[in-house]
Amino acid sequence: MEHFIVSARKYRPQTFKDVVGQQAITNTLLNAIENNHLAQALLFTGPRGVGKTTCARILAKMINSDGSENEDEDFAFNIFELDAASNNSVDDIRSLTDQVRIPPQVGKYKVYIIDEVHMLSQAAFNAFLKTLEEPPKHCIFILATTEKHKIIPTILSRCQIFDFKRITVKDAKEYLKYIAEEQSITAEDDALHIIAQKADGAMRDALSIFDRVVSFSGKNLTRQAVTENLNVLDYETYFTSTDFILENKIPELLLQFNATLSKGFDGHHYIAGLASHFRDLLVSKTQSTIELLEVGEQVKQKYLEQSQKASQEFLLQGINLANDCDLKYKTSKNQRLLVELCLMQLASITFDGEKKNSRHFIIPASYFKEKGITPIPVKKPESTKEATTKVLENNTEPKKEAVNKFQAATPERIVLKQDSKRTSGLSLSSIRAKKEHQLKQMDVVVDEENLPKEPFTEKDFITYWHSFTQKMRDDGKHNLASILAMDTPKIKGATAFLEFPNETNKVELERQQYELMGFLRKSLNNYDISLSITVNEEVSKKYAFTTREKYEKLKEKNNAIELLKKTFDLDI
Repeated sequence: MEHFIVSARKYRPQTFKDVVGQQAITNTLLNAIENNHLAQALLFTGPRGVGKTTCARILAKMINSDGSENEDEDFAFNIFELDAASNNSVDDIRSLTDQVRIPPQVGKYKVYIIDEVHMLSQAAFNAFLKTLEEPPKHCIFILATTEKHKIIPTILSRCQIFDFKRITVKDAKEYLKYIAEEQSITAEDDALHIIAQKADGAMRDALSIFDRVVSFSGKNLTRQAVTENLNVLDYETYFTSTDFILENKIPELLLQFNATLSKGFDGHHYIAGLASHFRDLLVSKTQSTIELLEVGEQVKQKYLEQSQKASQEFLLQGINLANDCDLKYKTSKNQRLLVELCLMQLASITFDGEKKNSRHFIIPASYFKEKGITPIPVKKPESTKEATTKVLENNTEPKKEAVNKFQAATPERIVLKQDSKRTSGLSLSSIRAKKEHQLKQMDVVVDEENLPKEPFTEKDFITYWHSFTQKMRDDGKHNLASILAMDTPKIKGATAFLEFPNETNKVELERQQYELMGFLRKSLNNYDISLSITVNEEVSKKYAFTTREKYEKLKEKNNAIELLKKTFDLDI
């Protein structure tokens, strides 16, 4: 049996050109070598599997190269690798510093690569400080770590720091495609893309996953084989789920979720993936954001097609519901029910069914203008009392006979005070007429342009504002009156601007603003008046609540109160 070498070792880059996804760092190091501008202490930091140790080895080899050596020369006698995870004591560092003094036998430099340097103890770091700051001319230190925050600042200040980034999905996929061609493996584009996504920015992980999937499927790498081996949900699952949701097919959706669970997948994994799927559909709706879609070309086409079926409002609400379920999943006692409830809510977003709306809408005049229909202005109906008075004024007959005639001509009975006795105004005819009047109100068209909009001054507005505040006090609504008295409105156009110290005051006034607005509009004869309320917590400092605050307020108005307090030794 031939010895197998994993791809992560077999295809480890030998030059900076072979390093994937770290062009900025490799170019910087190449220029530093060419210009003899290389620091004596370098720190390579970043996630796992992105090329830190590889770049350190390539750099160590290039430092000693002058072009006259053999191609396979690796200068092993000049390169020392120390694993700080297992050699993290003070004695290990002292042994290293003793070796540093000896010059190299071959080449110009001795290079010390210390991997996982954050594992060194505090005492080892302190023992390393002086050597790191002033090493011999023939010595260069390259430190590598995945956790830079664990390294003490005095070490960081002595190093030139290079931050390695995660490998992008696109770069990882292209490198996997190159390796597949080298090994004569037929691989689908989507299959390589799933491997690159699963690696989460680590090239070493991507190569390890690639080896595992090749062992499973052989020379033909398909998307289905990859999803089965990696135990990841296929894109098709989410495309089908979204179709069921858009078509409001709740039973089919729940059955599909049950089938997903029966395959061994976690409900948390499913709902998190569904939220990501909605996100991908959302970015697919706009041409400029399609580049944010990290999928293969075949799957991208499916996203573009399904994104046309779903509205932006649905996707935003869907992401919100799925994300909320994701957050609650770990704390839920019935996790399956939580996900099923979320799925039913998602499938009900666009469901109309037999919903009935009991609200009566008044159709605006602009609707009829678009249709070419001229709205009929509505006149204010006369009250029964006004109508009776008008009949009596315009009739020369005796008062009692005129009233009797008017009552006979109207569908409702009129109640008049006679000898301080009240007669019931309820009758079948009046109830019927009232019901008919309510039905007719649904067809009423309000001509917005003919509503009065007389100009007014800020002084007039504030006068009526105070009048309404006093009216609230007289009616016993002291809470509302105190809120109205907290701030004097500032007028800009037909809008009154108010500022309150907290959200509670704002909500309370907005809840009871209809009576206030009706009073102001009627008093000022302007129906364009509106309120704009903001919350500024700094304003709360203006109001005195505690005894000490009240005392300070009084002292601001009259300094003599402080003298009074000291003279009579008073307490607050």
